[in-house]
Amino acid sequence: MEHVRPPTGPGPAAAPLAPPPPATGSSAFARVALVVALGALGLWVLHPFLPALVWAVILAIALWPLRERLVRIKPPGRHNLLWPALLTLAVALVILVPLIVVAIQAAREAQDAVAFWRQIEEQGWPVPDFVARLPVGAAQVSAWWQANLSHPQGSSEVLKRVDQSINHSSLVGFGRTFGSQIVHRAMLFGFTLLALFFLFRDGPALAAQGLSAARRLFGPRGERVARQMVASVHGTVDGLVLVGLGEGFLLGVVYVFAGVPHPVLLGAATALAAMIPFGAPVAFGLAALLAAVQGSVTAAIVVAVAGLVVTFVADHFVRPVLIGGATRLPFLWVLLGILGGVESFGLLGLFLGPAVMAALVLLWREYTAGDDQTVA
Repeated sequence: MEHVRPPTGPGPAAAPLAPPPPATGSSAFARVALVVALGALGLWVLHPFLPALVWAVILAIALWPLRERLVRIKPPGRHNLLWPALLTLAVALVILVPLIVVAIQAAREAQDAVAFWRQIEEQGWPVPDFVARLPVGAAQVSAWWQANLSHPQGSSEVLKRVDQSINHSSLVGFGRTFGSQIVHRAMLFGFTLLALFFLFRDGPALAAQGLSAARRLFGPRGERVARQMVASVHGTVDGLVLVGLGEGFLLGVVYVFAGVPHPVLLGAATALAAMIPFGAPVAFGLAALLAAVQGSVTAAIVVAVAGLVVTFVADHFVRPVLIGGATRLPFLWVLLGILGGVESFGLLGLFLGPAVMAALVLLWREYTAGDDQTVA
């Protein structure tokens, strides 16, 4: 069979493509409806992983200045894997190591609690020293304690009632639910680390795309809104997380020297509670109460006074400067954003609430002051 060679010379010039017809009202509506439908479908597909993605974005924003310093020290190579991998590993260790330490400490405390429970069943529970120092009702409480808990028979009857009030099937169901939640949280944490790695690697391109989308959505002020939201996340991380960890560390040292029981667990609980406004007093109040129950009134007073001083300095001097300076918001609006965000989004609301408030206030200021006027 004879093969036909394709022509090698310049053929006839191809006709230029006709420009697309102008969009009519129906076609524009259909295009918008298609975009909205695809966006809703994408959110529906991703909704189990949206909290993990948001956490990854928050962590990337908080650690981005560190990433930029490392890149200036050693520019990324062709594949850009070194710094993203090291930063992601550091985040994993910073989160996992304290959790492991607290879990080990909790397991030890659980063993002590079981041993104490068995001791009560065998020997009874003697009247604690603090009962005699109660300002009201000390004699009545002491008499009831001696009649019901001080001897093994009374303690066993009370503990038997407690055991009967706890349904075995409910404990099994709680154990299964708790185990499934642990597995689910571990999967989300792994996905957060994976997303964080890619954000560290492809962050500049994603940031440019985000700024471009903000300009398209909000016009000339879009980039300022995006940068203000990023700044609010930085301020919230510094003002809530870092200050909360500092409060937990300082008060944990106070717990150790004051002889408060379980200082490691109480210090970790204080650090977590201090990240939420008005949460630290609950934690160090519990520590002071435990110290008082053990009979050390002086230690309880020291813990209460130290807690009040630390939280007063943190809440009235440190946090307003860190959060308000970054978000350009009065601290009242920052507080409302934090509390409303926690109510609406849980722990994520600590960061989303101030960011949303900062964006809304910036848009309001620019709308009322004019597009070209610089916002103070």
